[in-house]
Amino acid sequence: MLKANLEQFRLPDKMKLNKVIPKIFYSDIKAGLELFVDCLGFTVKYKEDAPPFYIIDRDGVTLFLVEDDEFAKKDRPEIRIDTDDIDALYNELAAKETQLFHPNLNKVKLQPWGLKELALRDKSDVCVILQQGT
Repeated sequence: MLKANLEQFRLPDKMKLNKVIPKIFYSDIKAGLELFVDCLGFTVKYKEDAPPFYIIDRDGVTLFLVEDDEFAKKDRPEIRIDTDDIDALYNELAAKETQLFHPNLNKVKLQPWGLKELALRDKSDVCVILQQGT
């Protein structure tokens, strides 16, 4: 019965979902810009000043950064970004002498689940895990 009801909502075979675009809230947007633009090399594609809102992108990975103290206090996300060369990304970040490496994963590490990982954490405790499949 449930399957028959769900069939009416089936999407056409040619349609596909392209990507997830997370929205990350900050009490002070400068922390997000330091992590994503200054450290990870994202480019600002759009911005509004009041309230501060940024759309940033690097290599097709898009994020929304929003300054909203109420929501920032409710949630400090952990996001993952997949790369095809984590060692090169680590070298890029290390050359910038970033202070944003996560203390628990501050070098590339092969995890038991088969991913090579590295992590960053900003001043507001947003955690970004950079990963590469092996």
